[in-house]
Amino acid sequence: MSSVEVRFLGHSAFSFEHDGTRVLVDPFLTGNPKAAAAHDQLEADAILITHGHADHIGDTAAIASRTGAPVAAIVEIAAELSEELGPDHLVHDPNLGGTIDFDWGWAQWVPAWHTSTTPRGTVNTPAGIVLNIGGKTIYHLGDTALFSDLALPGQRHSIDLALIPIGGHYTMDRHDAVRAAALIGAPRVVPIHCNTFTPIETDAQAFADDVAAEGFATVTILEPGESLELA
Repeated sequence: MSSVEVRFLGHSAFSFEHDGTRVLVDPFLTGNPKAAAAHDQLEADAILITHGHADHIGDTAAIASRTGAPVAAIVEIAAELSEELGPDHLVHDPNLGGTIDFDWGWAQWVPAWHTSTTPRGTVNTPAGIVLNIGGKTIYHLGDTALFSDLALPGQRHSIDLALIPIGGHYTMDRHDAVRAAALIGAPRVVPIHCNTFTPIETDAQAFADDVAAEGFATVTILEPGESLELA
């Protein structure tokens, strides 16, 4: 089994690549001061969205229109994107608990404690995404507060990597994120949704040190544009 390249694009945006297939999650690039690429520099074979806030839905429509990539998002967001992209563009519309199968793997939308309204005004339910690509299972928490059900995905799947918001103010802070990492139980963690804007500035290294002191996971701090390999 070949490896999965996990590339951090800044804020909460990621590209996951396996055997030439690229899956984007929350491609917020335009207006992102820490973006590692412009939206027209990215290729995609699928785009997955956790929720509709501008710093997550981001450049989804522009990338999907250019690449033809199918999009998957909670049903209300999917309806809005279907209208924007046109009837011939494939847009999957799961709700919480729903799983979409792709030729590269699968993705499931799970609860997150947050709020969400798209820039166009569509109210929607926020989610995290558990995705499997190249035989590796990755839990992107989206934006969320700390809550006990973060433990549930790991009871069904062995989570290889957790992407956890630590910035505070709009999501859990770095202290609650330590507890979230413990609940999830993944051996590897990457902090996200921090240090993009002033309200979410925090000490990612202190988070890494606190997790290391607990001894249940290894934290990798990725700068925008950097990657790690899941082998």
